[in-house]
Amino acid sequence: MRTARSTTRTSPVTALLTGLITLLGLIVLGTVGPTPAQAQSQSQSAQQSPSPGALAAGLHISDGRLLEGNGNEFIMRGVNHAHTWYQGKTTQSLADIKALGANTVRVVLADGHRWSANSAADVANVISQCKANRLICVLEVHDTTGYGEDTAAGTLDEAADYWIGLKDVLAGQENYIVINIGNEPWGNTNPEGWTAPTIAAVKKLRDAGLAHTIMVDAPNWGQDWQGVMRANAQSVYDADPTGNLIFSIHMYSVFDTAQEITDYLNAFVNAKLPILIGEFGGPADQYGDPDEDTMMATAQQLKLGYLAWSWSGNTDPILDLAINFDPTQLSSWGQRVFNGANGIAQTAKEATVYSGGSSGDTQAPTTPGTPTASSVTATSATLTWTAATDDVGVTGYDIVRVSGSSETKIATSTSTTNTVTVPGLTADTTYTFAVYAHDAAGNRSARSATVNVTTGSTPSGSCSVGYRIVGEWPGGFQGEISIGNTGTTAIIGWKLAFTFADGQTVTNMWGGTPTQSGGTVSVTPASYTSTIPAGGSVTVGFIAGKGSTNTAPTTFTLSGATCATA
Repeated sequence: MRTARSTTRTSPVTALLTGLITLLGLIVLGTVGPTPAQAQSQSQSAQQSPSPGALAAGLHISDGRLLEGNGNEFIMRGVNHAHTWYQGKTTQSLADIKALGANTVRVVLADGHRWSANSAADVANVISQCKANRLICVLEVHDTTGYGEDTAAGTLDEAADYWIGLKDVLAGQENYIVINIGNEPWGNTNPEGWTAPTIAAVKKLRDAGLAHTIMVDAPNWGQDWQGVMRANAQSVYDADPTGNLIFSIHMYSVFDTAQEITDYLNAFVNAKLPILIGEFGGPADQYGDPDEDTMMATAQQLKLGYLAWSWSGNTDPILDLAINFDPTQLSSWGQRVFNGANGIAQTAKEATVYSGGSSGDTQAPTTPGTPTASSVTATSATLTWTAATDDVGVTGYDIVRVSGSSETKIATSTSTTNTVTVPGLTADTTYTFAVYAHDAAGNRSARSATVNVTTGSTPSGSCSVGYRIVGEWPGGFQGEISIGNTGTTAIIGWKLAFTFADGQTVTNMWGGTPTQSGGTVSVTPASYTSTIPAGGSVTVGFIAGKGSTNTAPTTFTLSGATCATA
């Protein structure tokens, strides 16, 4: 969790202690959890757990998987949005998140313990906005964050009372929402205390008649590095008489190796206990460098949901997916989540509750017209095609990139918009694109004829560089460099150079690869920061060692040209 109004990192001493705890946690994580015999017992117990039964009126759990009311499996692919702090941004943000391909949004709410409570009318409006944008809505109370370690945090029992108070708003929305009782409801102090209050809160909600799928977050600020949720998941799941409960693990710097990620997720899958990655980050911080590539690839392989943190407005802006809530200014982190390998654009499928997936309609739409390309630049192209028709109605289009006998979905478009701009292309490269139409029942047309598009050449461009220190502690600091393109055409394949004056040494970097000789640092881009669109920017972050002084570099060059400093 990275809140917009608070942070778990309060001082260098706290950071140091947390870092030591995290290191210990990496050791513990490999050993805490069920033994093979326990895993077998848990698996058998999971199969014997109460079935959803009559209460499964909407989203529900069956055999360890999240299903819609019609029985179709639903895999969450989306992001988190900090509604309670940015209520005026929510309507547009949900529309933008949907337009980028997400099928789910996790919405930050407050119960009044720490932040002003979101009213019943406000929550009803959030649900309405989610439905208007055809998104599944995970609603969470944020006031519980870090209970037991953060003295401002509220309890799960208080959060449960808040949900019960919203019963009239939540009732009847079981197809569209999931109730995440409380965000990261326990810190690192005595995390074993998490189990009993979690069970009690689940029972309290069920006793009050709430039949929705319930989501529960892990202790250890959501990362469960001591394995408490992993070891006690079966008992928590068994406490829900409906069986409609899903576990949420938050993956940040504790999960910095592939083995830790795959071991944790497979432990739940093998025990047939439902789980998703309810929050995760990719950019490194002073605690480590999360392995987001493995998180996303493993979630796709295991058919598990993931929800990236977070859309915009973080106090630590390296975690903003969109800069200043602007979908046209995705950060390198945002490009990774939405448009990268195993990202949202490639893997998200809209919930069939919005498209009548069980309607009985079996006739596919007609084939869309051959797409034509316009506004082709070094990094993007706009595709337009003639609309398809259907006996019931076309609801949208899938745009695919074709390579030989394989194809990759890269974007979606609504039924009323027969055009889409494809970003993230490489200069001087030929691509092949095609379009499918689909209807309300999920029937898909034949693929359209293909169009070949060759992108433009790499421009020389002008540049500006902004340098700032994000955080500092004895012997080290975190920095951020924003590289802007002030020209009229995109910059591709850049090389940034600058010099430290006080012996600073880069030890870790994201968004680029550093080479350092003495005080001189050269940076080449990562795949997802290699293109700087005209008028746009990319961000590179790093961790570095330092002495008693930490003077910022004064001159930056991009591919040999001197940049203005912002």
